[in-house]
Amino acid sequence: MTKLRVFVADDHPVVRAGLKGLIDAQEDMEVVGEAWDGALAVRGIAEQRPDVVVMDVSMPGIGGAEATKRVRDECPDVKVVALTAHEDRGYLKLLLDAGANGYVLKRAAADDLVRALRIASRGETYIDPGVAGQLVPRSGRPAGALPDAELSEREEEVLRLIAQGHPVKQIASRLDVGVRTIETYRARAMEKLGLKTRADVVRYAAQRSWLGS
Repeated sequence: MTKLRVFVADDHPVVRAGLKGLIDAQEDMEVVGEAWDGALAVRGIAEQRPDVVVMDVSMPGIGGAEATKRVRDECPDVKVVALTAHEDRGYLKLLLDAGANGYVLKRAAADDLVRALRIASRGETYIDPGVAGQLVPRSGRPAGALPDAELSEREEEVLRLIAQGHPVKQIASRLDVGVRTIETYRARAMEKLGLKTRADVVRYAAQRSWLGS
């Protein structure tokens, strides 16, 4: 069995030990590295090239959001699951815009984090139910709902894959077209919908029930 390779970044030794124990206890996972601050995390991830990273949002030096952005820029195939105590929309938007594939609260059950890692490893997006309402409130309509527009079949497909966390190069390969073509579909779809950031795209995807579960 090929195990899912996981890197753990958290500034609390007890938390790191707990996460390592939880992950290594899974038959299909193993921890391949760990770090206690953002800069060390980025360096270690570049060296180890794990499949998924558990990224604490609040760490010394560069924080989890900046570390996530650097990881996604330098290692686009590495998926990042943010682990945090923050439940407000600002942090959720910050991490999604940075490129995180998952957002899990520290008060969540251990099984939820394991599930988030598996979902992220597939290139999909996991949002903790505790903050999912920040994307789609109980009314069923997203906060600050954006005007709808009719997308072409290909524009919708590209936007859905981007919301799920797939890199542009991977989407281009999957659809057998050039990277610039994918970027054109993305730009056109976002312009039609009035979307400005990846967080906007994920919110739209949540409204359309495109996200992994």
